[in-house]
Amino acid sequence: MNVRRALALPALALLLAGCGIRATEVPTDFGPAPSRVRCSLSEPDVSTQASRGLPVQVFLLCGSSLVAVDRTVRVPDGTADSARRVLVAQGLLDELAATPSSAEKEAGYTTGVRGGMTVGGPRPKDPADALRLSSPPGDLTSYALAQLVCTFSDSAAAEGDGSVVLGGPDRRPPRRYACTDEVRTRPGSTEPPSTEVTGG
Repeated sequence: MNVRRALALPALALLLAGCGIRATEVPTDFGPAPSRVRCSLSEPDVSTQASRGLPVQVFLLCGSSLVAVDRTVRVPDGTADSARRVLVAQGLLDELAATPSSAEKEAGYTTGVRGGMTVGGPRPKDPADALRLSSPPGDLTSYALAQLVCTFSDSAAAEGDGSVVLGGPDRRPPRRYACTDEVRTRPGSTEPPSTEVTGG
């Protein structure tokens, strides 16, 4: 009899432990887990509103796609059109390279464009609407190139046809890059389509 009791005690303890585990697995319904809406700024960016200048949009990375956000760039009154294009382009480049605001970070925005890059106007044999970067476009990551192309092509820095002519600091002819729906939705795997251009 004592042997039976001795054997029964471990089995009983196992059953009780099992009951305890099962009790913690009872489903509870407290609604979905809290989450913030990504890629959506619920409040206007105060830093953007506070600055004065030409209203523009730049494309930042959010998730796996490009999303436009509002910015401003400073262009002095009376600036000639040719110089204005370059000033706008440099302003856009600086905004792309800047660290996203706190609200933008909270919403999931990032940028693949590094600081320190500059942009200038066309060389003598370039098309009149060409922009020359201090880094060859081909050396940029696919994300950074997509951000630049989509931002420039949708601004006063380009001709407004959804494309932009970009070259590097070397003697190679610039190329006309297009911002397509595929580039905006998959900037990491889809590079902006481009064609070589020559002549002014």
